[in-house]
Amino acid sequence: MATVNGKDLNMEQPAVPPSSLIRRVSSRSIRNSISEDKENGVDNNTKGSFVSKYKKAPEAFKSFHINDVENELEVPGTPMTPRTSTTPGHENCTFHHDLELDHRPPTREALLPDMANSYRLLLTGLGEDPERQGLLKTPERAAKAMLFFTKGYDQSLEEVLNNAIFDEDTDEMVVVKDIEMFSMCEHHLVPFYGKVSIGYLPQGKILGLSKLARIVEIFSRRLQVQERLTKQIAIAVTQAVRPAGVAVVIEGVHMCMVMRGVQKINSKTVTSTMLGVFRDDPKTREEFLNLVHSK
Repeated sequence: MATVNGKDLNMEQPAVPPSSLIRRVSSRSIRNSISEDKENGVDNNTKGSFVSKYKKAPEAFKSFHINDVENELEVPGTPMTPRTSTTPGHENCTFHHDLELDHRPPTREALLPDMANSYRLLLTGLGEDPERQGLLKTPERAAKAMLFFTKGYDQSLEEVLNNAIFDEDTDEMVVVKDIEMFSMCEHHLVPFYGKVSIGYLPQGKILGLSKLARIVEIFSRRLQVQERLTKQIAIAVTQAVRPAGVAVVIEGVHMCMVMRGVQKINSKTVTSTMLGVFRDDPKTREEFLNLVHSK
């Protein structure tokens, strides 16, 4: 929402990086709001009161995503997954309209020969000899690497969540911070990387903690801009567990600013998306940000 300064599901890899810090904390802000209203003689049932909305009419927050978020998971600029008839190169595929036909969209591995040829042309265009020993297998290596960098195109939210949504009678804030993130800038096809922190306020359902890290992987492993990535992660969590609110903060380093252009090696970009209670209640938002920035 704001900008400052500016699986393959591989089960052998940890879903949550070791540096991640997982905290379940009391939503002090909600209780503080109640106590302050009492001290000031405010009727918590007053129409429009934050406390009355949250404690007396939670459906007001349950519905915040239904009208504004429900259909926005695939933000314009990022192709739908899995590949459909609207994916470039599949506009005329009759398979998408007749499931009895044998045709299927090509697997990612089937794309390797054409991608390798493209890299071979690129090397030639740079004045290199693709046939010399050091570059002989570089086109194939580069094609495989690019497919890995963008594997999120072939992952869906439902596949990654794998029903890891559990009923739990809790409304305490859940925060997972410092999830490592690697992505590719869609403007220059160079990497950007950083850390993602996610918080949400459950409403009877919680998400397996590792799934938050996997959601980050789905959307970061695509050609991206950081602003869109932040929003996509927040919307995905919203669709998964219907919380009272979701907050996402990403701090990233963009190699397109470090290696080229202005070459500002110490610059960082911070983006955030706040939905529901995190947007409407400053104290809840402040509590989350304090936890994210604490050591």
